[in-house]
Amino acid sequence: MKLYDSDIASTFGGKTPRHILSLSGGKDSAALAIYLRDRVPEIEYIFHDTDKELPETYDYIARLEAILGKPIVRTTPVDSFDHWLAVYRGMLPSNHRRWCTKMLKLKPFEAYVGDGPVINYVGLRADENRTGYISTKSNILAVYPFQDDGLVRADIIQILEDSGLGLPPYMDWGRSRSGCYFCFYQQKIEWVRLLETHPELFSLAMEYEEKSVQFGDQFYWSQSESLRELALPERVGKIKSDWEVSQARKRSKRKNRSLVETLGGLEAEDDSHLRDGCLVCSI
Repeated sequence: MKLYDSDIASTFGGKTPRHILSLSGGKDSAALAIYLRDRVPEIEYIFHDTDKELPETYDYIARLEAILGKPIVRTTPVDSFDHWLAVYRGMLPSNHRRWCTKMLKLKPFEAYVGDGPVINYVGLRADENRTGYISTKSNILAVYPFQDDGLVRADIIQILEDSGLGLPPYMDWGRSRSGCYFCFYQQKIEWVRLLETHPELFSLAMEYEEKSVQFGDQFYWSQSESLRELALPERVGKIKSDWEVSQARKRSKRKNRSLVETLGGLEAEDDSHLRDGCLVCSI
């Protein structure tokens, strides 16, 4: 793995930095934590708990903590999602107004870091080309070990399988990303799967959506379609049918995959749609 001594010297004036990795509950940050466990023994692992995560995410973080053999610090914000929703006058977050990431992820991260020098390890892979919402504070140096070492998706899955952790359990029912259960970056098929797997969480998301009209224009988590409309049986059937058609088209164009990719549950999923998401939430 690349060492960042030259970057440290130029960025922090020779001062010794802390080493910090933010965990989202996603596969890439989990794999990076395992990858760095013995390479950077002084590393600190943190998890920004919004209190709106999937139950599978909490289970995954607990299992990862056991594998790492050291505590994962919960940087749970003092003020909850509902507090900030009130501060923002009932305006739900969206891809154009990502106050949820700012107030529940980024601000707690920066408060935990403080003003001293920090190397922040980010789990972007060598086979993806995306940017996201990460801190730009001058005392924080973001580094990308997977990109530096040329590790791609198959390598990440291999790390997770070899460790015994495996992929996040929410992927078993078709959720592609970590983050809040009402994440506005979800695909329609993922909303359908949330409805079928966690109907109580789907109902809570729908309740937030329907209350939003009291504070201005009606907002929809899933673009121009309300969750109540999306949950209608005929609409659920259409979404599933359209998804199957799109996946069949992708499979017909896809090159041969390695055994580890097949075992890793990638038969019908890719994460190209994750590129517009928030790094601190979805890696």
